[in-house]
Parts: sequence; C-alpha cells; structure tokens
Amino acid sequence: MATASTADSGTLRGWLDEQFGDLLWQLSNFWFGMTLLGIWGFMTLLGVVIDQGKDPASYFDAYPAPLARLVLRLHLDNIYHGTAYVALIGFIIACMTLATFKRVIPARLPPLHPVKIDKVPLNATITLPGDPAGVRERVAAFFRDKGFLVRKRELDGVEWTFADQDNWARRGVLIAHLGFVIIAIGTTLYWAAGYSGDTAIVTGTEATIPQNGTRLKLDRFGYEFQPIRTRNGLVYQPIDYVSNLEVAPRGGVFQSRVLRVNEPLDVDGTLYYQSSYGVALSLRLTRNGKPEAGSPSAPLKEGDAFPLGATTRVIRYERFVGTIDKSGGIGPDPRPNNPGAILDVFDGEQPIGRALVPIGRDLDLGNGYRVAATGFTFFSGIQYRHDPGIPFVALGAFVLLAGLVISFHFLPARLYVRVDETAGGSQVSLAATTVKGFEIFEEQFADLVEALKRGLGLGPSSGPENAGT
Repeated sequence: MATASTADSGTLRGWLDEQFGDLLWQLSNFWFGMTLLGIWGFMTLLGVVIDQGKDPASYFDAYPAPLARLVLRLHLDNIYHGTAYVALIGFIIACMTLATFKRVIPARLPPLHPVKIDKVPLNATITLPGDPAGVRERVAAFFRDKGFLVRKRELDGVEWTFADQDNWARRGVLIAHLGFVIIAIGTTLYWAAGYSGDTAIVTGTEATIPQNGTRLKLDRFGYEFQPIRTRNGLVYQPIDYVSNLEVAPRGGVFQSRVLRVNEPLDVDGTLYYQSSYGVALSLRLTRNGKPEAGSPSAPLKEGDAFPLGATTRVIRYERFVGTIDKSGGIGPDPRPNNPGAILDVFDGEQPIGRALVPIGRDLDLGNGYRVAATGFTFFSGIQYRHDPGIPFVALGAFVLLAGLVISFHFLPARLYVRVDETAGGSQVSLAATTVKGFEIFEEQFADLVEALKRGLGLGPSSGPENAGT
C-alpha cells in the first residue's frame, strides 16, 4: 500500500510539474507579452484622452451621463494611480523577466554545442587536400579575417570551430527588455511621488498649489491677437498670451516670473504651463435697489453660477463678449472694445432666458431683482505637473529604441564547422543558424561557402562540394 501511495504521489507531483511548466511557457510567450503591452498602451492612451484627477462634476459636464458614470466607476479619472494599471505593469515586467530567461537567452545566446550538420537546412561540405589540423587553422583564419568571432571547443572528442557574425547583436532583445523596465521604473516613480493638476488665477489674486505649497499671484495678464481675413469674414487668432506672476515656493519669498505658452516655469522640479485664459466678470445683485444676500463677492469665471436670492432660479455667467456692435449683436473682435457678457437664467435645471448685458449696465430679472455687470478682469489657466520619472522614461525610450534597432537591423548568425580526415585529405563540414530563420541568411551563406573555397585555394567548382538549403 505504501508503495502504491508513493507512486500516486509521484504521479501527481509529475502532473503538477508539467502543468506548472506549461503555464510558465505560456506566460513567456511572445504574443501573450505583446497582448499585455497592447492593453498597457490602451490604458495609457485612456489616461491621455480622459482628463485625470478632475472633480466628478467636471466629467458630467464633459461627457454624456452614462459615459461619465462609467469613467468614475472604473476609476478612469485616476488611471495611472489605479491598482489595475500598476498591477499590469508589474505583470508585464514579471512576464518579460520570465521570457528573458526562459526563451530569449536560450534562443539568442545559445551555448556552444555540436549539431548534426546534415540536419541543418543551411549546410555545406568541402573536400580538399591537407591534414585536418592545418585546414582547421586556415578555416579559423578565414572567418577571423571576415570579422567573425571564432571560438574552438572539443566536444565529445571532436574539435569544433564556432564562427559568430554580429554576436553582440544577439543582446538586442535583452536591451529592448531593459528599456521597458526603465520606462516602468519611471512610471512607477510618477505613481509614487508625482502629481498634476490645474488652477485658474484671477488678476490680483493668489492661489496655492495644494500638493507642494507653492503660491502663485497673478499681477497682470497680456495677450496678442492677429486679425486674419477668411471667406467667412475677419477672424482674430490668438498668437500669444502671457502671465506676469509672483511665485513663492513653500517657505520662500515671492519672485517675479513670466509664464507664456510653450515656455513652462520650473519651480522646485514642478513644471507650470500656460494652458488657457479667460475673463472673470464682476456681478452685483440687488432687489428693489438694495444689495441682495448671495450677490457674488468675487469675480465669476465663465460657467460659474449663483442663486437668485431665495428663489429656485440661478444666474450663470455663460461667456464674455469683447465687442458689442452698433446693432446690439456680437462683433468678431474678442478684445474689449465695447464689452459685455452673456448671462443665462435657469429655474432648477430648466433654462428660461438668456441676455447680452453690456459692462456697466444692469438687467431686470423681475420681482424687483436686477443684476448688473459692474466690471471684468482676466484670469489665467495654469496646469502643473511634477514627474520625477521623466528622466527614466526618456532614458528607457532611448534604450528600447536602441534595442529594437539592433534586433531588426543586424543579423546575428552562427556557423558550426568541423574538419574530419578523409582519404587523401580533409573534409570541411559547416552549417549555419540565425535568430531570424534560415531563409534570410541563405544567399549570404552561399557567398560565404564560395569565398571559403577560394580562401582554401579551391576554385568555384574545384573539389567535391555539397550544400543543402
């Protein structure tokens, strides 16, 4: 009974070992790895397309309600810091490591071992006079002159000569794997210590970046437009806008800095970008000529709203208008010439009216309520990002590209050569293998055989020769 139990245990262990080996082999499969990379690329693209780290309400403003709920439920609003994204990177690294040691290294860096030359598709034999030792040295000298790495080994009592072309390039895939690992380190650093966000600062006010305590004060905002005449009329194209800031790092003093498009500011490793601008509107709400509670105490940005006293109605500042033309319509010039603002009135979520109110004028809302557009000022939209992994990502991309170039451009090949004594001379038998199949090296192998024959003192048709492809 003990013997039967031991046999059953051995059978089970063998079956488990076989299944585990099959699992490791599948996890190290090239196409499985490419699938994981495709999923990782798709998730990364989602993080680029979908604004990250926004308030939930902003997603309902930007997308249809079902899509906004999907973004929030799947945590696509913070995808780079999500467990699934980080776990996927870890799984990719694990599979790449497994593939490196289980498949790539054995295939790309095979040990020096004898082969059955006539079984290799690329093979040839050359017969010539001379003792094997002398012929062997001449063959080795030929391949050295051609730039091959030549090594000799005695295996199973037979002396073999191994000649490698571009042997160093066999490591191209390993270099590409290393590049991805470096990129993964960079993305992990951003996940662990990086952050990003945006803020809008009204002229004359100050904002504090919550992640690092840096204070930004907007002293003045400037812009420049270029009129362009099109088929549909005159269009004013913004060509530059600049924020004159006072910047104080955490615990530091304010310093004057200039922020403009495509010229980010670097403050203690955090980059600040000029991303947008707009006009903030000062509104005053009165009832029967007296200030009404709930009147905005600070200028409103486009899209901001406030309640109309104790009613269910809401007034929203929709858009700034730079020029109101003589007919009372909206002119094409966005610069403040005869400015005004478009105000929307809602009862709950139901729009009930819209009006264009010139700056300095008021609007009768009924029941004694009036709202006046008393003035305007500019605000600057600033995005910021702190990413300690950028140097690693850049280095990893370079290493990855270098590995791919090496892998695809160069053709590592190995020639297996043995010289045997025959009646009246020696027989040189050689075979060739590559990391990319046999067909790609077929023509080059035939040229090498002809060159070797000439190097050994034989003409193109001298001496018996056989080649297989």
